Amino acid sequence: MQTAKKKKGGFLANLAFNIFIPVFILSKFSGADDLGPVNALIVALAFPFLYGLWSFKEEGKVNFISVLGVLSVLMTGGIGLLQLDPAYVAIKEAAVPGIIFIVIVVSNQTRFPLVRKLLLNEEFVNLPKLHDALTRHNALARFEEKVKVGSHVVAASFLLSSFLNYVLAKWIVVSPAGTEAFNEEIAKMTALSFPVIALPCTIVMMGAIFYIFRQISLLTGEKIENFLISQ
Repeated sequence: MQTAKKKKGGFLANLAFNIFIPVFILSKFSGADDLGPVNALIVALAFPFLYGLWSFKEEGKVNFISVLGVLSVLMTGGIGLLQLDPAYVAIKEAAVPGIIFIVIVVSNQTRFPLVRKLLLNEEFVNLPKLHDALTRHNALARFEEKVKVGSHVVAASFLLSSFLNYVLAKWIVVSPAGTEAFNEEIAKMTALSFPVIALPCTIVMMGAIFYIFRQISLLTGEKIENFLISQ
């Protein structure tokens, strides 16, 4: 119960610091009579940046995807402060999930596939017990094939995210960087990124997790609950 509450709190904090607060600041305080375009951008981006650093400290380890998130925030700030062409926003938005897609595809060809580590996390899945069950049913090789299918699905979700990010940014962010209009467009893009991009991609990833868990049940003849570590 406590873990569930912690996860829920983490999810809400994620939304607040990465979407709601930055959107509110960029939308309401970018005017010349308020913080101004540049200061509003700095203050707005400080929230997801500091939250990312705090997450690193709390987790006690460096998360590759979280690092990309912090770098993405820094790049957005750099584009605004250096007043670069807004086209760079679209490139940056597409690059972050695009890099994750490439890393997943490359790691699938190694002994340490990234998605396997994400989907079959030892904190949630009793891996020795799962390995023993698959061995008893002579299903290890078949399971590895199913994991590869799940990995391809997750990789596809990031490729989709890259494409949608680019289209959304290209469509919305058209004003010169360093202006009030630019900040408002960044706010609009950020607000729309959750329902338009993050939500569909999350559904695809959840589908991959469901697929892997379903295959575990089919290959071992046991309920997935038998392999999950109670929190």
